[in-house]
Amino acid sequence: MIDIYTDGACSGNPGPGGWGAVVIVDGQQAILKGGLDETTNNRMEMIAVIEGLKSLPPKSNVTVHTDSTYITNTMTKGWRRKANNDLWQELDSLASQQSVTWEWVRGHSGDVLNELADSIAYKESQSRVTKNTKDMAEENPTEKGESLSHVDATGNANMVDVGSKPNTFRFAKAEGWVHMKPSTIKLIEENAIGKGDVLSLAKVAGIMASKKTSDLIPLCHPIPVNQVSVNLSINKNKNAIHVVSEVSTNGKTGIEMEALMAVSVSCLTIYDMCKSAERTIKIDGIRLLQKTGGKHTYSV
Repeated sequence: MIDIYTDGACSGNPGPGGWGAVVIVDGQQAILKGGLDETTNNRMEMIAVIEGLKSLPPKSNVTVHTDSTYITNTMTKGWRRKANNDLWQELDSLASQQSVTWEWVRGHSGDVLNELADSIAYKESQSRVTKNTKDMAEENPTEKGESLSHVDATGNANMVDVGSKPNTFRFAKAEGWVHMKPSTIKLIEENAIGKGDVLSLAKVAGIMASKKTSDLIPLCHPIPVNQVSVNLSINKNKNAIHVVSEVSTNGKTGIEMEALMAVSVSCLTIYDMCKSAERTIKIDGIRLLQKTGGKHTYSV
């Protein structure tokens, strides 16, 4: 039996993208990866599966593990194919040469090989974001000594006028860590914290906080938030809960503050719910991981 774990990533959708496939044959693991400068997330997901199947001999028994419902439901439930017909034809041809079982995996749920494929795809996409940013910088050099945009000529705080900026798709990703004793983590896992389900409530708190960012940070603009996701996972090696937020908008200014707010309030909610069990809980590592859209891009 052969297993393939696949994932795709895209910054901007469309934008720079990457894909990753982990192929396991008789216990031996092989990594496949690649990407494109201009693509979509769905195409990266599909290419990961295609390249994984291409690496196998015909008539193999293979299970494809992917967190893409776009792929699994199209291949197993007959979802309508509205786009990417070139890739669907190639995928159909490859699948017909193998005995394929399609298995959907919930993303960021702790599946080690799914997380590995996700990491590979993300790094491939970011390598192209970095390349494109470098190319743009070389084509459009800026002068050194840029001033702070939120401070006027007299040194007073100033809300930046973004009225003339075009609406563009913008995305931000942030993370934070909540460190605690193993005994406290066990209470969370067993849902034995007196205030309730810690991870579920912290997730909701982060989503709600993201939408209130401009009410709390004085010079932030109110932004129409398209989508907010907050994922929390327990890392027993670090005795910590890892919080990751992703936020997107179509607007005139960046949305990184909303991503950071989501992470911050999620972490604080975990502390608040668990402080009766442990007073030494520590929050750290809150930082921006990625920002795309607008004039500047950033990635860790």
